[in-house]
Amino acid sequence: MAGATVNAVDYRGRTTLITGASSGLGAEFARQLAARGSHLVLVARREDRLEALAGQLSAAHGVKAESIAMDLSVDGCGELLAAEVDRRGIAVSSVINNAGFGTYGRFHEEDPQRLRQEVGLDVTAVVDISRAFIGPLRRRGEGVLVNLASTAAYQPVPYMAVYGATKAFVLSFTEALWHESRGTGLRVMALSPGATRTEFFDVVGTEDAASGTRMQTSEEVVRTALKALDRRNPPPSVVSGAMNRIMTLSGRFASRRTVVRIVGRMISPRGSSAVRASAQG
Repeated sequence: MAGATVNAVDYRGRTTLITGASSGLGAEFARQLAARGSHLVLVARREDRLEALAGQLSAAHGVKAESIAMDLSVDGCGELLAAEVDRRGIAVSSVINNAGFGTYGRFHEEDPQRLRQEVGLDVTAVVDISRAFIGPLRRRGEGVLVNLASTAAYQPVPYMAVYGATKAFVLSFTEALWHESRGTGLRVMALSPGATRTEFFDVVGTEDAASGTRMQTSEEVVRTALKALDRRNPPPSVVSGAMNRIMTLSGRFASRRTVVRIVGRMISPRGSSAVRASAQG
């Protein structure tokens, strides 16, 4: 297919900013991009983890890796982050918006403040950071902007109602930016992993939310994303994993009522109280 023609992104000597980089997919993006020669700006709350990862990748690949400890749930985080990058004299060529977290449980039992934080980080921060950096990225005429969506974006998700809705927003938002950025040289893409072996399930203490599917590794998910970005005409979004792709497509052939009931049965909590998960970098 023409869309699969390879035109690999050259990350050598460029700088990629990655949010939520202290663990999971963010850290794996950092590892794989450093191996391809990209300098890094690693952003998350946990400074000790960021500095340890930055040191490892600099030593292993000879790239520059800087860490910025920042809470991305604060208002105006995009402008604050862009200002800090400018203060350090760093020209960012690519952005991976990976930071986020999910709650798992019955909506009426959730902490309202926690839900506001979830929407703030998973939606508002993605918009804020994208807006702060997309102008310079477009002017550079190269690089990538990747926003992390999820297979949860493709249907309502009982017991992860807010998380699924935030990821549906990210998917729609990013695909729109893909169209607006055509012809600029900037490659924009939403990445939708399914259940992935990261801290999300370590923290929640249960794999009920994995809905019985095979968990992918962070390495598999990031390889999928970078391979798609290397196409001459990258897609507006990509789902990681063959079975996950089938599952996201299958919802088109059933009624909304049926889809919601099936998903609800698959990931229904076993206990009576809400269980919360966090996967924020």
